[in-house]
Amino acid sequence: MQEVGEGPLVLMLHGAGGSTHSFRGLITALCPQFRIVALDLPGQGFTQLGARHRCGLEPMVQDITALCQQEGWAPTAIIGHSAGSALALRLSQTLTDPQGQAPDVIGINPALDTFDGLAGVLFPAIAKMLAAVPFTASLFSATSSTPARVQSLIRGTGSELDKEGLRLYQRLVANRDHVDGTLLMMSQWSLDGLLKSLPEIATRTLFVIGTEDRTVPPRVARAAAPRLKNAEVVELEGYGHLVHEEAPDRMATEISRFLHTQDK
Repeated sequence: MQEVGEGPLVLMLHGAGGSTHSFRGLITALCPQFRIVALDLPGQGFTQLGARHRCGLEPMVQDITALCQQEGWAPTAIIGHSAGSALALRLSQTLTDPQGQAPDVIGINPALDTFDGLAGVLFPAIAKMLAAVPFTASLFSATSSTPARVQSLIRGTGSELDKEGLRLYQRLVANRDHVDGTLLMMSQWSLDGLLKSLPEIATRTLFVIGTEDRTVPPRVARAAAPRLKNAEVVELEGYGHLVHEEAPDRMATEISRFLHTQDK
């Protein structure tokens, strides 16, 4: 967990395979205006994995809600990247401030779609199989944590990172426990309930997407936004899935504009 800044509380949640490091530039840009709390998801980044069966969407929402209540956190907004956007939307249904106001949601390249067709059956099954096989995480870490391989993985998302960004992802991929936590999250992830409930979610929502995202196509946010009661989409040209790392100042400008809008 990272906590910094003063002002209204903003909770940050990374996506599958990431960590709080991905918000480093955005935290710097926003902390003069907001108090930032950024969490590593179970088993990922610098967290230790608890119960191995609690890595799906609903158990994570329950555990993060309990943590917020324990710490007395009442976020003004929740920022989620990729799968973290799904967590943010569900948390907007469980977290309210003392006045009963739900937090605003900012989804960065939100992963709000299921796999199509046969992939919807095979991908979760493969992830479950890999998560259950001993040494899978160690093998992936050993074969994928070279600088060239990490750079290739990042470019595959449509993003370009500097040397420091690549170094941090190399460190993550080399961490067997982090890879294990990511595989468990993928194997237990289901958006069926959330997607059905999208028309019921009234919280103010902003989706910021990179037009070159190759991981979550921009069409996903464009399709999800009209299903919500109060959502807008902003597109940043020329950036990929890690747009918040490529252009943290531009991202902070859009987030600040949205959060300072008074028509809540």
